[in-house]
Amino acid sequence: MHAEPLPAVKPDNSGRAWYKELNRYHWFVFIVAALGWLFDTMDQQLFNLARAPAIRDLLEAFPTAGSAKLWGGLSTMIFMIGWATGGIIFGILGDRLGRARTMVITILLYSSFTGLSALSLSVYDFSLYRFLTGLGVGGEFAVGVALVAEVMPDRARPHALGWLQALSAVGNISAAFIGMAFGELKTIGAIRSPWRGMFVVGVIPALLAVLVMRRLKEPERWMQAVAAGKVGQQFGSLRELFGVPRWRRNAIVGLLLASAGVIGLWGIVFFCFELIRAVFGEILKAEGLTDAEIEGKLTWWVGLGSLLLNAGAFFGIYAFSRVTAHIGRKPAFAIALVLALVSTAYTFWFLRDFADVFWMVPVMGFCCLSLFGGYAIYFPELFPTRLRSTGTSFCYNVGRYVASVGPLTLGLLASEVFGHYGTVGSWRYAGVTMCACFFLGLAALPFAPETKGQPLPE
Repeated sequence: MHAEPLPAVKPDNSGRAWYKELNRYHWFVFIVAALGWLFDTMDQQLFNLARAPAIRDLLEAFPTAGSAKLWGGLSTMIFMIGWATGGIIFGILGDRLGRARTMVITILLYSSFTGLSALSLSVYDFSLYRFLTGLGVGGEFAVGVALVAEVMPDRARPHALGWLQALSAVGNISAAFIGMAFGELKTIGAIRSPWRGMFVVGVIPALLAVLVMRRLKEPERWMQAVAAGKVGQQFGSLRELFGVPRWRRNAIVGLLLASAGVIGLWGIVFFCFELIRAVFGEILKAEGLTDAEIEGKLTWWVGLGSLLLNAGAFFGIYAFSRVTAHIGRKPAFAIALVLALVSTAYTFWFLRDFADVFWMVPVMGFCCLSLFGGYAIYFPELFPTRLRSTGTSFCYNVGRYVASVGPLTLGLLASEVFGHYGTVGSWRYAGVTMCACFFLGLAALPFAPETKGQPLPE
């Protein structure tokens, strides 16, 4: 099937700011979608911050289950498999049932099972809750960006999607503050298990679902496409996604781009918290502190690291949206992938002191998370309305099936391959080795279509 070239969006030379094109309902949709993704990322980050102490505590009941490093990677892999599975299921439902209805389901799902994670008794039920949480987490992104892409005016669309992704860093930053607060409570002896309290906070997003159910409407673009109902075109059809050469190529390119970023983020970057614990744990032990004091301080430092990582991420995502508006999608991705590789390898190899956290970690966050700003802008531009949620979800979430082996691979590298280098050395060698994943995205770029200045395909 040969696709006719799409007409370019006419440039606006009036100098009018993009946000002045939005009416009250545009803003409402943007805020709802931003909050849904913000709380989604908050729940993700709460898991990253609570993972190490949770697994350590839970392994005390089943000491023969394996090492904490192995279960750290395994539980993250299980979470990402749930994420990918939910993304595919709810991505298809988003095209078939509608964006708003599907968003409600995903928000209720990820918030409920994040809360249930606080009741875990072993690493086994903990991993089950993480899988079920992942189902909701994976579905929310695709329907959220499809909703915003279809509601916003063409000129405002890439800016709104860039800000949508940038504001997700606020969710991660919120999780960092929560982690730091619970770390302080642990230090003064007010609570026993900070990680359980952190997961309880993750129930809050369920309140957003009430707001969504009452006022959010399905996009007119989606409703018109449903009403048109052209013969041979099915909503949310994987057969059509892979049966039409144009959509198949876009799906594969998007999958490879997403795999590089997701492996880099979940298989390396988010494990910098374990590196921080290992490096600073040795320093604090030398100072003669008690185990409780060390754990409280490490929880606080990990929370600070998360805060700085995501502060850098906010500016990185915003920077991508500005850069891609000038030079295009493909050059912006190429720059971001190279910067992600260099900054991640440098941080894992050279982070050695408390002061390093204040500049290495935010720089790494800026470089690595900028890619995700690109995903929010680029993926909805690759597919027509009837396949937009499905295609976006395929790229972003099937990439997680590929990427789910990343955390487990890192855990195995740290515990089995490089374990003889000691706790700190094993994380360094494993992290630098895993940085090869960014070459996957660079290899896909020559086959990627340039969508700058193009309307959404129909």
